[in-house]
Amino acid sequence: MKKQNFLKGSLILMASAVLAKLLGALFKIPLTNILGGVGMSYFSCAYSLFMPIYALTVTGLSAAVARMTAQSAALGMYENAKRVRRTALALFSAAGLAGSVLILLLAKPFCVYAVDCSEAAAAVAMIAPSVFFGCVTSVERGYYEGLSNMYPTALSQLAEGLVKVAAGLSLCSFVTENAEAVMEKFPCITDIRALAAAAGILGVTLSSAGAALFFAVVRIFDRKRFHEGEGTLMGHREISRELVSTALPTGVSAVVTNLTGLIDMGTMIGCISCFGCGFAPPSGVSEEELPHFVYGSFAGIALTVFNLVPSVTNMLGKGILPSVTEAWENHDVKALSQRAMQALLTAAVIAAPAACGMAALSGEVLHFLFPKQSDEVEICINSLRLLMPGMVCLCLSFPIFSMLQAIGKPSSPLKIMLLGAAVKLVGNLALIPIMGADGAALSTSVCYGLILAVSLRLLLKKTGIRLRIKPFGAVAYSGAMCGGSAYFVSDILEMRGFGEVFTLFCAVAAGGAVYLASAYAMRDTLGFGSQTVRISKNTI
Repeated sequence: MKKQNFLKGSLILMASAVLAKLLGALFKIPLTNILGGVGMSYFSCAYSLFMPIYALTVTGLSAAVARMTAQSAALGMYENAKRVRRTALALFSAAGLAGSVLILLLAKPFCVYAVDCSEAAAAVAMIAPSVFFGCVTSVERGYYEGLSNMYPTALSQLAEGLVKVAAGLSLCSFVTENAEAVMEKFPCITDIRALAAAAGILGVTLSSAGAALFFAVVRIFDRKRFHEGEGTLMGHREISRELVSTALPTGVSAVVTNLTGLIDMGTMIGCISCFGCGFAPPSGVSEEELPHFVYGSFAGIALTVFNLVPSVTNMLGKGILPSVTEAWENHDVKALSQRAMQALLTAAVIAAPAACGMAALSGEVLHFLFPKQSDEVEICINSLRLLMPGMVCLCLSFPIFSMLQAIGKPSSPLKIMLLGAAVKLVGNLALIPIMGADGAALSTSVCYGLILAVSLRLLLKKTGIRLRIKPFGAVAYSGAMCGGSAYFVSDILEMRGFGEVFTLFCAVAAGGAVYLASAYAMRDTLGFGSQTVRISKNTI
């Protein structure tokens, strides 16, 4: 078995996530440049319906299968782990098929009645099969993650990203380049941007099918058998009950997480339609299209950049789950404490400089990434700055949620996320009429700040771990130095008339160098070790 410890497994997953995000950027950025703000509104409408159903049927699966597999592996019950895999595949393939059918049935009424955007129905229909393929892929990923083998997950993410870029952009470009011929085939659709968005979404569906096909190939070559401690096997019904009891709260929690996207869509479009957004529509956008333009810009640009770093630190949660489960099952408080500190501090070390740097250079970064969408970028510059505190909180929340699942508290993230979603809804309704898209960004940061505070308090209470604040203060200081130096260098080079690209890269390099130097100077404070953790007298 290619088994890795927590840090090695997390590094493998984070490296693959970085590559997958780079591929995602190669997909999303050109797609945004092709579709524009209104076209991205169609694209985002499809995702807004897709993600809650996808989250309910898929998101909890990987963690549930990984946890049960890790439990079996800790006891040497490898045949039982294989039975968990087979049972999960049968159970959740059916759930995925039901989810795909549900999206197909809801596509038209959702777009007509919920968001008043009937042109987006084609994009919603194109993304429906992804739920089925996602269920199959999540079960397979969870099985290998539970065995502490992160390579299959990493490689499948790369396969998924490659197919998405190749298929999504080629299909979208084909539609836009052959607009008249394509429109003849779909007379019921009047906006070519809706068909182009549907073509881009079809690339996403094909990428999920590619990831499922990858695991089908892996299973052909994975014929290993294990012969230690296999005397006890759980029944299929017992496995199904435990999988559902673990996956369902996690999936519902993910649904609540994705409700923030639905909240943004409904409240931004509705509030801007009623109260306006403080500026006139840009050239080529009518008054009626303006709410969709603002929402599409915010979701397609600001939230795309916002999600880049959390998608990487999310891998820390996947990497830590098997080791925390093993420590919890073996009542090893010291190992649990060390893993928790390592995961949270690693997430902070990654998130802090990224947040401070993007806040300092938000305009430069967005203009570089989306050079053809200057009107859309102007809407998002300040919004991205306001999203950065929430990004840090979200990065730290992911490993905490995984640890809560590992210690047998899968329903706790659900309750916390419901509270966060309520705060997000109230914040949007209060702030968007005053601040426009910036109000949605600010309420997002408040939402994730509250989620981090409540989830961390619960983890400390349940495990008895006490974390020192000093190492995180050192990370925050180093991150602030990174952002400040990047802004200073950028300001100087802009005043001296250097080009935008040269200025951006010099500012990023300067910020990175200052961050590394600052972190090195405080390396003793930032040490990953038991000295940064206090364990209370309580035992597990």
